[in-house]
Amino acid sequence: MSEPQGSEGMTQRLPVIEKGADQGRDGYVPAADHDPVPVVGNGKDGRFWSARRVPAAVVAVLVLAGAGALLYDVTAVRAERPAAHWRRELARQLAERPLDDTWVLVGAGIAAALGLWLIVLALTPGLRQVLPMRRTHTDIRAGLQRTAAAMVLRDRAMEVSGVQSVRVRTGRTKADVRAVSHFRELDDVRADLDAVLTDAITGLGLARPPALSVRVGRSGRKG
Repeated sequence: MSEPQGSEGMTQRLPVIEKGADQGRDGYVPAADHDPVPVVGNGKDGRFWSARRVPAAVVAVLVLAGAGALLYDVTAVRAERPAAHWRRELARQLAERPLDDTWVLVGAGIAAALGLWLIVLALTPGLRQVLPMRRTHTDIRAGLQRTAAAMVLRDRAMEVSGVQSVRVRTGRTKADVRAVSHFRELDDVRADLDAVLTDAITGLGLARPPALSVRVGRSGRKG
């Protein structure tokens, strides 16, 4: 099953599942001799890695365009044709402008920022909206969308007596629940919400269950 920081659960998404090579073409997994036991803390339940297709495509297009233009101009010069104006102008600017020139510093800053951005993309997993779940089979990884997790918690919270409305925001480490109660004592509603939502988080089967934060208040409207 499956940046902003939190996600408010209003829509449901399809599961995110990675299947191993031992599965058949129809996704069938042969039954084991005994029921699988959830594997927790084995170092393989980390976040899903994004393919980074858009940044990779942009970098590939820019590199291809720049290398193609430079190769064409070098080939033209080898064929005893004059170098392109842009290359002559670029060589002149690089030769005449001092290193402390404003435009040189701006260009260097932009290049450094882009390089740092690419390094961050290469070293971070991405897919912040997918929460990894515990493995019950070594060849299958599953993840739960934050919005789906928030929706499950919201539905469970609405079952508590005295709860009028609930807003849930789920993050990688914390589930923030804000409830409005129209009757019953707030402490009683909060205690019931703590018990129900703690059980609901456990039932989600997440590899790293988020910490629960519950706040209960009265509606500000009168009448």
